[in-house]
Amino acid sequence: MLPAQTQPIPEKSHRKQVVLVSTPWPLFNRPSIQLGALKAYLTAKHPGLEVRAHHFYLQLAAAIGYGVYQNISERTWLAESVYAALLYPERAAAIESLFRRRASARPMLKDLDFKAMIAKVEVVSQEFIATVSWERVLLAGFSLCLCQLTAVLFFIKRIKALIPDLPVVVGGSMFTGDSLPRLLRAFPEIDFAVNGEGERPLSLLVGRLDSVAGRRVLPPPGVIDRKTAAREEPVPRNQLKALSSLPIPDFDDYFALLKSFSPDISFFPTLPAEISRGCWWRRPASGKTFSGCAFCNLNRQWKGYRAKKPQQIVREIDNLTTRYRCLSVAFVDNLLPRTSSGEIFQKLAGLKKDLNFFCEIRADTPREWLERMKRAGVAELQIGIEALSTRLLAKLNKGITAIENLAVMKNCEELGLVNASNLILHFPGSDQEDVDETLNNLEFAQPYYPIQCVRFWLGLGSPVWSNPLNFGLRSITNHPNWATLFPPEVLTMVRFPLQSYRGDRTVQRKLWRPVQEKVEHWKKEYQELHQDSFYKPILSYYDGGEFLVIRQRRFRADTLTHRLDGSSRKIYLFCKQPRALPEIQARFPKIKTDQLLDFLHMMVGKKLMFEENRRFLSLAVSAAARR
Repeated sequence: MLPAQTQPIPEKSHRKQVVLVSTPWPLFNRPSIQLGALKAYLTAKHPGLEVRAHHFYLQLAAAIGYGVYQNISERTWLAESVYAALLYPERAAAIESLFRRRASARPMLKDLDFKAMIAKVEVVSQEFIATVSWERVLLAGFSLCLCQLTAVLFFIKRIKALIPDLPVVVGGSMFTGDSLPRLLRAFPEIDFAVNGEGERPLSLLVGRLDSVAGRRVLPPPGVIDRKTAAREEPVPRNQLKALSSLPIPDFDDYFALLKSFSPDISFFPTLPAEISRGCWWRRPASGKTFSGCAFCNLNRQWKGYRAKKPQQIVREIDNLTTRYRCLSVAFVDNLLPRTSSGEIFQKLAGLKKDLNFFCEIRADTPREWLERMKRAGVAELQIGIEALSTRLLAKLNKGITAIENLAVMKNCEELGLVNASNLILHFPGSDQEDVDETLNNLEFAQPYYPIQCVRFWLGLGSPVWSNPLNFGLRSITNHPNWATLFPPEVLTMVRFPLQSYRGDRTVQRKLWRPVQEKVEHWKKEYQELHQDSFYKPILSYYDGGEFLVIRQRRFRADTLTHRLDGSSRKIYLFCKQPRALPEIQARFPKIKTDQLLDFLHMMVGKKLMFEENRRFLSLAVSAAARR
């Protein structure tokens, strides 16, 4: 550990620089949207103020290797372990043991020398601290989002050892609401914390620090300090009424750092962008004990839902991609707007740039919108699928059904969009019927890009956490791994985002094992069937005008070919989207109901169609659409 040195401190009136820091472990190949948005806002509101945004996580990624960094950054316990070992060297052995257990399934980390790595992390971190003239800083702000807690605490402690009276503020999605006072009481090195959105509170705090000569600065609305935290009063938010006043994010510091790298470790980054803040699905619903997805604890830092206007989004994307000479863009929204997304992507396509987008959407996103997304440059989507059982989807409060999930998976397959979505296992209260329905419906999902199994984890503030008895949960506590990372006195004070509970977890693990095995087999089949013909769908149709040819490729078996003539062809094409039986009957009134059902059930039996509650979906994708 390097010795701390005390430096002379100029009067606050001479401190005209605000430093914003994003510590590890965000995605290294993206600038921090938090730092970029805050820097642009503060610069606009405070002319003459110098704002420096340090994307230190990129610096560390380059130092330890992008592959190692990425593997660590993808798992909370791996990420938090690294700086925890530096924060609490007396706990290093237990922390290393946790790291090794969690890293054992990752080939790149399996044989990693943990002690050598944290030694290197400490040197690189200390070198960064030494490059900043902290004595000239009016305020140091730290982004505190997922996987950043121990890193943020490490930097604050080391910086405070140099400049004890430097005002330090934290803010981000990891701690919000009544968890903030606990954080400040546990870690007295933190002077201020922002509750929720940071632009207005941070701007007001900068103004007060710049104008008040004394040590005690009253926190503005949306900010608490240690004194107000001790009162345990509700912490208000202070967010913008609309997002139209936000300037375009400023990522200059990230690109300046990247430009300083040697060519062999340089790369083309992905630009983050936001269309909205909050979640419109998490709106109050009459007659329900909670709103939003039952498992979700995202978006707690915002109140309500706000979205930018389509033209504002287009201007930002055009500006950012031109300014930074990048064409890859990731929308950081947890959920795109319900009403304007189609218009947004239609206008983005009008930029006539070869853009590459990633975004998250709901499963009931219309096919027409997906087509617009494709034309605009969307290549990969994360869809809120979460389950292929309608019974379980109701428990998750997704507001969606299994047939709609299969429909969006089919649409993505047909349009060539990568569907990087999840299937939640072990959800408390799920039962054998949920598993059986999932196993049955997985049979019909086999032609499409496989989704990833994820285990349910209890998030602080989620509806499940807030209504534990409804889901059979009891004895909710901090996750036991936090006890490895932090001393007991911290555990008694802080309520961490990842929680633990007693309930039916052992039963759930056993219950969902067949689903996990089936998904692994699905991945293997899909990969092998696409090994020599990546663009050839597993289940596709060729339209001959008066007849339809369906090709059904099978795993290590001969391909089956089906031909539908006349009305059979028309019915199959009519059901390209989910259709209720009365709707099909109305479209084909001359066909008797018994004959119609016989045909539909025959198609279901051959796994060419899917049925749910007398709604039918044709599963084959158009071969012409994939050419």
